[in-house]
Amino acid sequence: MVRPLILMSDLIPRLSSGEMPRDLAEYLRPRVERLGYLGEFFQCAAHQPRALLAFMTFTEELRKALPENLTETVALSVSNLMNNAYERVQHERLCLKLGLEKEWIREVNALSPSNAKRMTDEERRVQSFVIAAVNRDGHDCKSEFESVIDAVGHQRAIAVLLLIGRYMTHALTVNCLALRPPVVSPLENQ
Repeated sequence: MVRPLILMSDLIPRLSSGEMPRDLAEYLRPRVERLGYLGEFFQCAAHQPRALLAFMTFTEELRKALPENLTETVALSVSNLMNNAYERVQHERLCLKLGLEKEWIREVNALSPSNAKRMTDEERRVQSFVIAAVNRDGHDCKSEFESVIDAVGHQRAIAVLLLIGRYMTHALTVNCLALRPPVVSPLENQ
């Protein structure tokens, strides 16, 4: 007897907003209204509501610690390095809402900071560090990290470091659950 292929994600029930604890559903409500849907990441991660709330609070605090362009540089870089199309597409859409140009997004997605013309020096340094940190599992990244400290200061450099871990956590979760982007990239067919 041949068993049908079951993706890991098929074994995790998806929770609707009504099935979530009230505080989590209320916390997610503005995002659902902004996006027009409840993302599958939230539907799955809501099985650990306290951890998901902490994860989202962690994310918000780090977003407050950095300018939007640096946050998006980290988010796009990690999502590309870890083949997380789910997050990449979300951040491409967010970048456009923030007023970042499509050409800038494409440049960040290319993961080639030394060839980037639209990225600022700070963005190139941050991306170089992200690439080194992810590709080397955090080892032997001293020069790249010191370059970020030199460019943005030690407090923001720590925010960049923690944000890398945040987006890696998301990527591992989404990739293990085999989640697909709920919407198409705004850069496709353009």
